[in-house]
Amino acid sequence: MKEKITIQEIAKLSGVSVSTVSRVLNNSPSVSKEKRKRIQDVIDKNQYTPSVFARGMIHRQTKNIGVILPDISNPYFVSLVAEIQKCALEQFYSTIVFNTLLAGPESDKTKHHLTEEDYLRIVLEKQVDGVLVLGGEIDKEVLSESYVTALNQLHKQVPVLVIGSKREELDCLFVERDLKKGVTTLVTHLTALGHRDIGFIGGEQGVKITTSRVDAFRSALSNFSHPVRNEWIELTDYYVPAGYEALMRLVERSPEDLPTALVAINDSVAIGAIRAMKDKGIRCPEDIAIVSCDQFLNSDFQIPRLTTIDQHNEYLGKIAVLQLITAMNGEYEPTVIKHQPELIVRESCGATK
Repeated sequence: MKEKITIQEIAKLSGVSVSTVSRVLNNSPSVSKEKRKRIQDVIDKNQYTPSVFARGMIHRQTKNIGVILPDISNPYFVSLVAEIQKCALEQFYSTIVFNTLLAGPESDKTKHHLTEEDYLRIVLEKQVDGVLVLGGEIDKEVLSESYVTALNQLHKQVPVLVIGSKREELDCLFVERDLKKGVTTLVTHLTALGHRDIGFIGGEQGVKITTSRVDAFRSALSNFSHPVRNEWIELTDYYVPAGYEALMRLVERSPEDLPTALVAINDSVAIGAIRAMKDKGIRCPEDIAIVSCDQFLNSDFQIPRLTTIDQHNEYLGKIAVLQLITAMNGEYEPTVIKHQPELIVRESCGATK
């Protein structure tokens, strides 16, 4: 039974200050035996188990925030980290970035979780006050037991905040965003333009962001009574070559039976698909329109200009930093990002010239 009473209430019942209770929780030798016993009796009587925030209330801050991410070359993380660093500096914090997949998307992903677990263990050596986890292993549908243990152990030492969907097996904090709204908006937009035969490209099997968006895609098609064709859903990954490969697979499988529109999981995948269309003599958007779920490139300078969803990473990064700092100061409120994704209509969907 955890935290039936607060650290402030324990201090009041014990007749001491909150800082004295915190010293006892952190095994500080500066508290007298008499006071320590009095405080411990209250703790035991109320079956109080302190959170990581209560334990950390008197720790000396280093003003460093650790940021763990899987691939800094991914444009999504480039833009998100830039916003995180900007907000952190405004709050007088420095950031230490841990890039756990230095080899990029072509590296051996079977070793990825080992690398990330290593970083979870060594991050404290950099004397950080808190940690942001932006993606990677945390995004998998099924987490390894060793990863869960490593992340929970880290959270016992400093607050850990994840940008992603809440996981019941993890004790850390989460800032959640709506991964489905943008997909529904795109399908609705394409439907208004007259499309019924719509496919989906990009993303990876077994990754939560892909699963959420594909589920939303299928649901949106069904709501409009559009056909849901499994052969028009090509999961590759999140990079430009993946978009190229996905389009090529669709064409090679059935060149006479192609969708009239595609939803790409992000801008990179959409750009790769547009290049493949060019190589195959397919016109975009005249033959196949394409839209993207996630804007993080200079989409307005592509040919054709890319219709996309702006997920407002600047807002996401700011909220994550501010919530983590709040947690490091002993407070925290679970957060679901309410900011609505914004549809940016450009040439690739055929709605503009």
